[in-house]
Order: sequence, then C-alpha cells, then structure tokens
Amino acid sequence: MSSGKVKILAMYLPQYHVIPENSKFWGEGFTDWVTVKKASPLFDGHSQPLEPYDDNYYDLSEKKNIQWQADLAKKYGVYGFGIYHYWFSNEKNLLTKPAEIILADKTIDIPFFFAWDNANWRRSWSKFRGNAWAPLEDKKPEKGDKESSILIKYELGEKPDWKNHFDYLLPYFSDERYIKVNNKPLFEIFNFSEKIYEMAAYWDELARENGFDGIHIVYKNSQLYKLPKEECNFCYEPQYSGWGAAHKQYVFKGLSMLGLAKAGPYKYSYDKIWNKIIESAKKRNAAYDWHGAFVSYDDTPRRGKQGRLVEGSSPEKFYKYLSELAAVCEEQGKEFILLTAWNEWGEGATLEPSKKYKYEYLEAVRKVVKGQ
Repeated sequence: MSSGKVKILAMYLPQYHVIPENSKFWGEGFTDWVTVKKASPLFDGHSQPLEPYDDNYYDLSEKKNIQWQADLAKKYGVYGFGIYHYWFSNEKNLLTKPAEIILADKTIDIPFFFAWDNANWRRSWSKFRGNAWAPLEDKKPEKGDKESSILIKYELGEKPDWKNHFDYLLPYFSDERYIKVNNKPLFEIFNFSEKIYEMAAYWDELARENGFDGIHIVYKNSQLYKLPKEECNFCYEPQYSGWGAAHKQYVFKGLSMLGLAKAGPYKYSYDKIWNKIIESAKKRNAAYDWHGAFVSYDDTPRRGKQGRLVEGSSPEKFYKYLSELAAVCEEQGKEFILLTAWNEWGEGATLEPSKKYKYEYLEAVRKVVKGQ
C-alpha cells in the first residue's frame, strides 16, 4: 500500500483546438473530438463512444477550460501535466495554445513539463514512421496521385536549430510552475537518436548558461534503439508492457485479411498488462528508470477494427494497481509516476470525468495520493 508520497504526472493532449493543419488534413474544424463523437461499438459489450461528463467537449483555445482542468487535477491529487510538444522544425510547432495560455496566466495553478513527440505526422497508409492522427478520416490517394504520405516532416536540424528550439522553451523552463529535478528542467523525448544525444548535451550547456544546473531529459524506453550509457528512461504504458507480443497482432491481421480469422480490433488484458507493469517496475530499480502507468486504453475511435483495446479495466482495478506501483516507487525512492493519460479520449485513456464512470478514476488517484 502506498503512503501517498509519489507524485502523479498525467500526460496531457493539446489536440482539442482547431489549427489550420488539422483542418487541411482531416476536414474543417477537426480536433480529436471529431473521432471521439463518431465512435461506435464494434462488438457486443464494446463500450463506445466514451463521452465526457455533461457533454463537456471543451475547446483548449479558451482559458476557462484549461483553468477547469488545472483546478480538477489539483482537487483530485494529480500533481502536474506532461504536455505533449509537437516541434517539427523551426518552421512548424503545432498545438501550442494550451501551453501558451498556461504560461501567460499565473493563476492557472498546475505544475507542468513538456513531452516531445518528435516524429513525422504521416498518412495512415504511409510506410514512414510517425504519428497517424486520424486513420478513419484518411483517404488513400487515387492511382497516380502524387500526394505526399508525410503530412508534416520532422527535422531535427543542426546546432543553430537546437539553439532556436531551446530559446523557444526557455520562458517555459524559467516559469516557477515548470517541473524541475534538482534545478534541472524536466523534458521528455519520445524518439532517441545519436543526434538527439548531441542536442541534449548542447541543451545541458545552454541550461547551465541560463541559471539551471543542466537539463533533466528522460527518454522513452523502446526496443527500436539502445540508449547510450545509463540514461534516464520511462515506460510509456500500456505500450511498453502491453504490446510485447505485437507480432501476434500482425499475424492476426494477415489471417483476417485472408478470411481465416475475424477482423480486429486487437484485444489485450488489463490485468495481464498491469501485472507486467508491476513486475517490470520491481526489476527496474535503478534511479534512472522511471515508471509509467495507464488508466485504460481503446484507440478504436481513431483506428476502427485496426485498433487496439485493453479489456477488463475499471476504476477499482486502476486504484488497486496504481497503489501497488506507487508502493514500488516509494520503496525505490522514486518521486514520479508518468500516467497515460489526463485526456486521451481518442485512445480511451482519460482521467477526466465521463458519463460512464463520472469521477471514479479521479477518485482512485486521490485515494492513492492520500495513501488510503
């Protein structure tokens, strides 16, 4: 049982305000609410659509809605938000409005940090790696159509570009609400590369020049690369523990295309994934190993029958497992749990109140944080 010393950092999706790029790619006025509202059950017992309590389909370009989120998080024991950061290049930095509103208004009382999802935005039919935001809205090109399969290209650039990116972030890092670890701004990076490692070293120098003791970067743990030395890394859940047998999904997909198996979605067990999370956390006891958790998961609103969902979730189970993980963190002297998510409605991972569960997931967090 947790004694309530661990801080919960909930990942925060800023995809709920209109931007020109989303309107161009997916239709005028597109936000993630579009996919959420269009969702429907794909099999008996499938709980879709997941609807926000009181039909609160908020707009994150409005301060009142971010204020509501911050107040709600504080009331229920969520320590802070990990705001997804979509910096593609010097020319493209998207979905910035919520962070800008927080920075400009000190009355929004919520600690925060950035989690850089450094990848291409791509079409769902693209062979390139990256994020496909709205596969069900995506239309394959007609034969001979030369439309690019990359919507927005991620370009890391060189040292002057890294300096420009750091200078953009510096007002946020300097804000008293921005989360620091030993006077180092916390910054997550999803996709590692050797060049990213060079950039991180340069950012550490820049941070020291600006009055910090460096920068505290935490990389996403992935099978796609090996981190140099013993770098801080985090488990993005349920991806890290849940998709361990991902190859089975592709076999299943192939069989379904041949008519030898029913089409997806691809189902996983909530209990099995959480038990893997707890088991893994006990083994990952080094200080540089950060632990992740998740509320629930169902990305079929975005991906339909090609989606993944985790079956068997409930607020009661979430409380039980989160409390166990918090106890592991306390035993290992770890301050934070990275939780997916505050408001990933399109992936069924949300602490925010819903019509089905009301405030029960938030109540579970409050009980864990209070050590009950």
